[in-house]
Order: sequence, then structure tokens, then C-alpha cells
Amino acid sequence: MNKITSLFNIKYPIIQGGMIWNSGYKLASAVSNAGGLGLIGAGSMYPEVLREHIQKCKKATSNPFGVNVPMLYPNIEEIIAIIVEEGVKIVFTSAGNPKTWTSYLKEKGITVVHVVSSSKFALKAQEAGVDAVVAEGFEAGGHNGREETTTFTLIPMVKEKINIPLIAAGGIATGRGMLAAMILGADGVQMGSRFAASTESSAHDNFKQTILEVEEGGTQLTLKELAPVRLIKNKFYNDIQELYAKCPTQDELKILLGRARSKKGMFEGDLIEGELEIGQIAGLIHDIKPVASIIDAVIAEFELAKTEINNL
Repeated sequence: MNKITSLFNIKYPIIQGGMIWNSGYKLASAVSNAGGLGLIGAGSMYPEVLREHIQKCKKATSNPFGVNVPMLYPNIEEIIAIIVEEGVKIVFTSAGNPKTWTSYLKEKGITVVHVVSSSKFALKAQEAGVDAVVAEGFEAGGHNGREETTTFTLIPMVKEKINIPLIAAGGIATGRGMLAAMILGADGVQMGSRFAASTESSAHDNFKQTILEVEEGGTQLTLKELAPVRLIKNKFYNDIQELYAKCPTQDELKILLGRARSKKGMFEGDLIEGELEIGQIAGLIHDIKPVASIIDAVIAEFELAKTEINNL
């Protein structure tokens, strides 16, 4: 047992990222059943859809699971109310001020974790009373912090500042990556891209297959004026770059982005006009397989790597 397995009452210190359009109840329950902590991604769900996924997850696993909540969500009050009503015991918050909901959630007996991209925000989260933080480097897929700090730089810097449990995220999909993050000071890891390319992910098969085709340099952080996001380079990404060449205003970028781009890409499988969010680590993901097999492989490699280090 370490700080993370004790905090969440799980077997392995592996957290599944609460990714929009990828993280429904099937993925979350599969991760929890395999010994990690599964998270339902509320960011792509209407309130009643989230309630349905929570209820189905409770039936699919008897192990702990949580909900990831971007705090900029327009229906945040309703989302929080559903989480409390349904008896969810673990909430990961992101994209907002942790002070807003942490005290309320903890009063309801909920364990709260906040996602940060810098040691400055890690300290603010600790001061807000969260139980742990996820420190996410800019290798990660999807929406990122503006600091562009890599995971291997970020983890020891955050570790130096806080005394609550620390979860590393961004660029981790293997047992060796997990061990490296923990050697640098993390108590556990959060993996997103690796679980996006799983049998149980709710992503479209077109998107899953595209993840396997990503090579080094195949993703890029962009749209920093709106909300920094790491995307696979496709036609939509190229359209963004062409617009940047004309020095666009934020309004012009918003018009190009439009609505439901991420749904179109990741959930509906439009590889041309859709927004395809994935991390740099996709270059090391070569197969789509069940969650249980993914976690078994990560743990086996983690233990092997520990043995190799001890034998140095």
C-alpha cells in the first residue's frame, strides 16, 4: 500500500484519466475492476447522461470509481448535485479554482483531487484542502496548462512544494514510465492516452485506430489563445495553422473551432474535420486491447524495471 492506493482503497496506484468522449462507465468500471481507479469523464456529458453513467458504473463494479469534473462546465451546479445524490465518493476537478467546490464536496464525505499544471497551482490546490493533486505535464493529450512544463520537470518541482499525495500525468503509458514518475516523487500515475486505445473506451474505432498510427511529432499543442489543447495533426489542425498565418483574432479562432469538434472527431470518428485529442505518448501505443490486459502489462513491466534497477 502507498499513499494513493490507501487514499482510494485500490490495488494499484494507477488512475484512468477522465477524458471527454472516451471515459464512459464501461471504461471506468473496467479500470476499477482491474485494480486501478476508473473515472467517468463528465466533461462531455449532459447532467442526466452523467447520472445514467454513474448508475451503470455502480452496477458494473463494486470497487471505488470517481468522476472527473471540469469546473468550467456550464451546468456545474447540477453536475455536483448529481454526484452527491448518487453517492460518488471520489471527484477529480480540473479547469478552474479548486476553492470553488472542494469544501462543499469534502463536507459531503467526498475525496477531492485537483489537476494542476504548475507547482504554483499545486500549492493553491493544497491550500484549498484537496486530498491529492494530479500534476500534468504538457505531453498530455487534450487540454493543457499554458506553462508548457514537461512531466519530468514538473513532478519533482511539485513534490518539493506540497505534502499531500502527488499523481503524475502526461506521457505515461508503460510500466517504465510509471516507475520513472514515481522515482521522481509521484505516489501514483494517471494515464489517459493508453486507456483511450482500449477495448472499453467509448471513443470511435476510427479514432482508436488513428492513435496507433501517431508517430513522434504527430501531435501539437495549439489554440493557446482559447484553451491550450494537444491535437493529432489532421485537416482540422492544418486549418488552424493556416488561420494562424493570418494573425487571427480570438473570435476568428472560435468561429473555426465551432461547436462539438471533439465529439465529431473522437466520438463520431470524423478524422478529417474532427478534433482528435491525444498525448505525445501515442507513439508508444501499438495495440487496442482490454483494460485488464493493459494494467497487467504495465504492472509486469513496472516490477521488471524495479528489479533491473536494483541489480545495477
